[in-house]
Amino acid sequence: MRRKRGHRESVFAAILAVFAGIFAPQAGAQVPGIGQPPMAASSAPPGDTSALAREAATWLAELIKINTTNPPGNEEAAAKYIAGILQKEGIAAELLPMAAGRSALVARLNASSFADPSKALLLVAHLDVVGVERAKWTVDPFAAVPKDGYIYGRGALDDKAMLASNLAAFIYLKRTNVRLNRDVIFLATDDEEGGGDNSIKMLIAKYWNKIAAKYSINEGGNVFVNNGKVQYVAVQASEKVPVNITVIARGTSGHASIPLKDNAVTHLAAAIEKIGNYSAPVHLTTIVRRYFEGIAPLQDDEIGKWIRSIETPDRGEHALRVLSDTNPLWNAMMRDTISPTMLNAGVRPNVIPSEARATLNVRLLPGNTITLLLNDLNKLVNDPQVKLEVQPDAGLAAPDSSLETDFYAAIVKASAEEFGGAPVLPFQSTWATDSAQLRLHNVQAYGLVPFPLNEDDLKRMHGDDERIPAAAFAKGVSLTVRLLNEFAVSH
Repeated sequence: MRRKRGHRESVFAAILAVFAGIFAPQAGAQVPGIGQPPMAASSAPPGDTSALAREAATWLAELIKINTTNPPGNEEAAAKYIAGILQKEGIAAELLPMAAGRSALVARLNASSFADPSKALLLVAHLDVVGVERAKWTVDPFAAVPKDGYIYGRGALDDKAMLASNLAAFIYLKRTNVRLNRDVIFLATDDEEGGGDNSIKMLIAKYWNKIAAKYSINEGGNVFVNNGKVQYVAVQASEKVPVNITVIARGTSGHASIPLKDNAVTHLAAAIEKIGNYSAPVHLTTIVRRYFEGIAPLQDDEIGKWIRSIETPDRGEHALRVLSDTNPLWNAMMRDTISPTMLNAGVRPNVIPSEARATLNVRLLPGNTITLLLNDLNKLVNDPQVKLEVQPDAGLAAPDSSLETDFYAAIVKASAEEFGGAPVLPFQSTWATDSAQLRLHNVQAYGLVPFPLNEDDLKRMHGDDERIPAAAFAKGVSLTVRLLNEFAVSH
């Protein structure tokens, strides 16, 4: 979206003013954007990254203003913007064409004269964003509006803040002229929100030789804030598998003035009600077990008691029910889930349609198959007028990333140092990311959005008035720099 020069500069000035207020607070002042007292100070990262964070905030603002809503994507415009930043730093960047107007971007800092994928670290973030309902936003979603200590805009969290943070840390390595112990690759991907023909699956198929790596850091995990303090850091090492199912009900069409027993809409509604109230059996994966072990001490006595009772023969079943009811995220981490998301029927108010359809979004636990779940749902619905069809756009189950690698240890160390000793836990995300495809290619991929975010911040992801606290963005830049210094720099 084109804007006048004066408007763009005023937005950047406002963002810089927000950051200036954060890094030079008055005594006793609260941290803007968190709404609670400042988080406990942590040990200093390699050098002062506050100026770098302010610079990266202007990159984030410009990226937000490039509308990369998917569909159609338009990621090439954002990729070219990043390429221009890298060129000014003396870093060669390459656009990776995927389709008209859609290109990914890759850049590399080599540790030696020859590329070495056997040790390389891949920094991953995606360029595209989901759509918006503009009428429900209080600001222009593509203007990067700075307000009350936040930066507003579609992609402010998912995933342009991580894109800007990765870029800042990548440039930090170049500017400081450190000696790398491994290649570091910056990758901005296309079509993550759509997962279609321009996604990382096709990027790997076409350009694997340019992005091959042993390790990667991507979105997928979070730094969870509670009451203004980092409660814990969740590092994604596994993720659930998305599958869509179409529910089709068929019946006799006719005039709406004469009700029919085989009305397709009625049968569809009955089937969706049954499915919507269904809970699949609990299955605790290894990652989820480790997660609960780590989170138990952080809960109040009552919830902690039930978490520690999960494996007990007498109270385990009740404990699982309590935890499922307590936290929707925990519930989704423990079982296959089904969410009805779309309904479609009818052509006129006075016509009974012959067909009605619904879409179910299924998230399978790693290792579970859609065939078994589909059999259970067919038995549950038990209606010859209703048919369930699995759609061909299903994700693929990938192996978990190891919790024993040097890179996972570096993430734990850097995160704990950055956030004053906060616990760092392995995490199985209920959402899907580009990391699944990387794991299928033997990459030890981990997910961590490095910004400390509270529940309200996280709820805005994919929602209205998406925003990131400026203070959290600065901490994320600091953590990313710290992690690269820990893992990729020779000491």
